[in-house]
Amino acid sequence: MTADIVNLRNARKRRTRDQREIKAAENRAKFGQSKAEKMQVKAVSELDRRRLDQAKREPTGSDER
Repeated sequence: MTADIVNLRNARKRRTRDQREIKAAENRAKFGQSKAEKMQVKAVSELDRRRLDQAKREPTGSDER
């Protein structure tokens, strides 16, 4: 019977790495957006900005004081 020799420092580092990867996967699922979703949000905000600019009223000569 031979026991597996484990370097505790390496085991600790491996455990920490695994925990970070699990946390990163959770964050990606929670906060991540696909490229298509980002493009959709950008397109909608650009459309809103253009509509707002089109509705903007320019001051006329009689409105100035």
